[in-house]
Amino acid sequence: MQSFQILKNDSEQRLDSFLKKLFPQASLSFIFKSIRTGKIKVITLDEQKTKQKPEYKLSTGETVNVYLGETEIQSLRENIKDNVVVSQDKKLHKKDIIFEDEYLLILNKNPGINVHPGDHKSEEVSLIEQVQDYYAQKLDSLTFSPSLAHRIDRDTSGVIVIAKQKQALVQIVQDFKEKNALKKMYFTVVIGKLSHQSGTIKKSLARREKAHNENKIHISESGQEAITHYKVLDEYILQLPEGEVTLSAVEVQIETGRMHQIRVHMAHIGNPILGDKTYGDKKLNSYFEKNYYIQRQMLHAWKLELMHPIKKKALKIQAPLKADMQKFIDSIKK
Repeated sequence: MQSFQILKNDSEQRLDSFLKKLFPQASLSFIFKSIRTGKIKVITLDEQKTKQKPEYKLSTGETVNVYLGETEIQSLRENIKDNVVVSQDKKLHKKDIIFEDEYLLILNKNPGINVHPGDHKSEEVSLIEQVQDYYAQKLDSLTFSPSLAHRIDRDTSGVIVIAKQKQALVQIVQDFKEKNALKKMYFTVVIGKLSHQSGTIKKSLARREKAHNENKIHISESGQEAITHYKVLDEYILQLPEGEVTLSAVEVQIETGRMHQIRVHMAHIGNPILGDKTYGDKKLNSYFEKNYYIQRQMLHAWKLELMHPIKKKALKIQAPLKADMQKFIDSIKK
């Protein structure tokens, strides 16, 4: 027999849901049978040892007793990692932390890293794995680990929000979905002079099926609504061997959070993001990569205004430009 105490981040979920996370190798039918036959019991807060139904909601301080052999319990928990271990050179740096309290961690994400391990086929470390390694045993829970509240692209830098507690995650995901007191601002460098100093792009976006080397997302009337507001902050005129080229620094605010939204919308109006390998200008990208060492798209999640999911206080977050982007801006200003 083994006992599992319900901690705060494990509470307020169904017994069967908790058990499925605790025992990833167990089938639902096995879990239901174990509950029904009394092999799994709950010691409630009044210290009553009872059989419960699968839909029973667990509370902090209760204990789940599992009347199975130790070897069987170990095999049912086989896929659970005690800790994510990240090599020293790939660990999360404290300098990238913009804000932290007991509920939230807000980072200034580096470019060239996926936020989630499922985003890429290689064995490289993802941002969420860095976070889990950073906290190790500091956040007690049997079934919950720090989780992303939203995503940004691999080669986009800037603000990313991570929930450290389940109740914060549930609320902030809802806030992002319903746009509650939420404002997302990006900084980008695009190719060309914009036809207007400010404006709004309203073009629906759809995913292109079976797109291998093609653009994944495209403008489509049958797609999802996407709204992007932009404002030109500065313009830079550069002399290239082929002639004069204008680059524009642009502040972008998005009302919707569609995949590749800013990248597709800016390309659609004839001002693709510099360094964008999917939707950008390949010839100019190649020139700036060779001469200015631009290795990624010049897009940065710059500012975020949101309501704290638990404390209900307004948060205004700003992420400084990453060194590669700041160095490039400084070089073209000269």
